[in-house]
Amino acid sequence: MPRRSQSGLPSCPTRGARLVATGLAAAVLPSAGTRAAAQFASAVNLVEVYATVSDRTGEPVTGLGPADFDVLEDGRPQAIQAFAAGDFPLSVALAIDHSASMAGSRLRTAAGAAKRFLARLRPEDQVRILAVSSDVTVLALLSRDRAAQAHAIDGLRPWSATSLNDAVIAGIDLIQSARGRRRLVILSDGEDRYSEARPQEVLGRARRADVLVYPIAVGRDVPPLFAEVAALTGGRSFHARDGKAIDRALTDIASELRTQYLLGYAPARHVSASQVAVWHRIEVRVRGSGLRVRARDGYFGP
Repeated sequence: MPRRSQSGLPSCPTRGARLVATGLAAAVLPSAGTRAAAQFASAVNLVEVYATVSDRTGEPVTGLGPADFDVLEDGRPQAIQAFAAGDFPLSVALAIDHSASMAGSRLRTAAGAAKRFLARLRPEDQVRILAVSSDVTVLALLSRDRAAQAHAIDGLRPWSATSLNDAVIAGIDLIQSARGRRRLVILSDGEDRYSEARPQEVLGRARRADVLVYPIAVGRDVPPLFAEVAALTGGRSFHARDGKAIDRALTDIASELRTQYLLGYAPARHVSASQVAVWHRIEVRVRGSGLRVRARDGYFGP
């Protein structure tokens, strides 16, 4: 007998996240054979890296140009051949933990902050709403409909345990094929009690994707996975002990998403389609006193 989710639909029997869809349209997690290939996991002529630059106080830095950056692949300097700054098309998966451990004021606070985060995005930004418990439930399909997204969040109720590792993988998979910049924002107390996936499987999936992950730990504890997956993808992790801290974290994320830089380069090495995909390390440096830069640390390619 398959386990059932809060919506009453059978859970997906495949390994990894048990994905459930609500509403009129069903969202199906693509299989490994049909899933859109990540740009960082394929043989590409141009490697694209999103970089976030901040000052000593952590505030985003704008107004930089390609001459302000150095990019190295496997320790070798690369010529920046494509550059863009500012707003780009954005697709976000917003995953909210509504397990029993989030019951009460914690879930109400997280839901309220999530709706305010939606209001800070640009009208053209697309968002998909995911609910995380023992299943990963698609509450709102990818769209620009803020009213529908807010309504979906209002319907969250405490339910079951938390499949946090599975939820990170499902969130990455569900946003990977979207257009533009792809981001996963997670609100959770970090108590994983139900996942089939291990932390190393989560990190492995994140390495092969092109999605920046922004986890927010709500409450007392912070799982080590949050910092690891954020650093790996070029995102940022947060620890929010109260409602104000959750709002600050989501405000910072919304601001950061509007001030990122896109750096593109053609790898200065021989590329052969017959080579086995290997990990290529990327290092992005920014010139300027007191400036710090965050970017993903590599990609799989020939």
